[in-house]
Amino acid sequence: MADVTDLLDAGERLGAEELRALQLERLRATLRHAYAHVPFYRESFDKAGVRPEDCRSLADLARFPFTTKADLRENYPYGMFAVPRERIRRLHASSGTTGRPTVVGYTDNDLSMWADMVARSIRAAGGRPGDVVHVAYGYGLFTGGLGAHYGAERLGCTVVPASGGMTARQVQLIQDLKPSVIMVTPSYMLTLLDEFERQGVDPRGTSLRVGIFGAEPWTERMRREIEGRFAIDAVDIYGLSEVIGPGVAQECAETKDGLHVWEDHFYPEIVDPITGEVLPEGERGELVFTSLTKEAMPIVRYRTRDLTRLLPGTARAFRRMEKITGRSDDMVILRGVNLFPTQIEEIVLRTPGVAPHFQLRLTREGRLDALTIRAEARPDASPEVREAAARAIVAAVKDGIGVSVGVEIVEPGSLERSVGKIRRIVDLRPRDTGRG
Repeated sequence: MADVTDLLDAGERLGAEELRALQLERLRATLRHAYAHVPFYRESFDKAGVRPEDCRSLADLARFPFTTKADLRENYPYGMFAVPRERIRRLHASSGTTGRPTVVGYTDNDLSMWADMVARSIRAAGGRPGDVVHVAYGYGLFTGGLGAHYGAERLGCTVVPASGGMTARQVQLIQDLKPSVIMVTPSYMLTLLDEFERQGVDPRGTSLRVGIFGAEPWTERMRREIEGRFAIDAVDIYGLSEVIGPGVAQECAETKDGLHVWEDHFYPEIVDPITGEVLPEGERGELVFTSLTKEAMPIVRYRTRDLTRLLPGTARAFRRMEKITGRSDDMVILRGVNLFPTQIEEIVLRTPGVAPHFQLRLTREGRLDALTIRAEARPDASPEVREAAARAIVAAVKDGIGVSVGVEIVEPGSLERSVGKIRRIVDLRPRDTGRG
């Protein structure tokens, strides 16, 4: 088998000085493109007193204002686009808390770059041309399924577009079609493991040798369990639709020590979540990304709310980011679905018999995270009304957000309060102790 260095593309072979020069060239072009063609950025830069030509070094990027998810929603649907709508070849969207998602557009060149980055990611994970890749991420407006699909094809793989669900059938497909790579959320991989064992099939005897897991945080303990029970290499992939989708960063199979950021296309910063000040390399803070090569929707200093730190490269020259340790806002990621307390609030508020007081309790049942909504009943709600309210909330969350939760209707005034406010999220999950 060829040495891994023989498989690196031109971008991965850049020396440190070459990379910084390329980043600065692309960064300045991105700032000019955004300022000239996106009214939001023109107004934002002008308000901050900066112009694209003020960026003379990579450090000068810190002078430019941030972009937030709220900015994207306020410019829904096409306000952040830097090219005419007719040049857009695909639209993706992420879920919103108020019925207004964030919409991302891609030109032909954007789609080609995205496929290149996912192909690079699969190769870094251990995939090779000719491999059969089983894609069990969801297809549709979510970027996971199609992002993985076209990246695998770009690498020269055979793709099984399984999508999510129909678990028993997926187990059969894995046995029959003999994929060597699977791309899926880690929680659904555990569901597949359970189904293999339910059917009496040894998961260690499958053709799979690489698992590429993303769309939700997962622990080192989960990695060890998946690798042990499936006899595969389990590696992490990172992405978010606002930046491109999966393929922004990838963990390498040789080291499994964090995700190498594809810095020739996405420039990372770590900032203090409170002050917004750029932190020195190695300090933990909020991850911020600026796209360097996107045409349809350039993104400047996008606040991901993900907490991590940047470290020197190991298996690749690009810097690494540690596994995401949490978020600087109150978003809950449950089995790959982004869920906000405000979404639950909207459901609780429209449910008869329930007061507008609720709490989200996160626990771990076996290996999977679980969420229970505890909502206070109105004083005049009968037992029958309370039971109906619980059923209605379960159904509304499943239908509107796409995740299953438990619901408890509790007595009025019984939820824990601090200075008159209810503690909105109670995280009872055990902390991961890391490797070992």
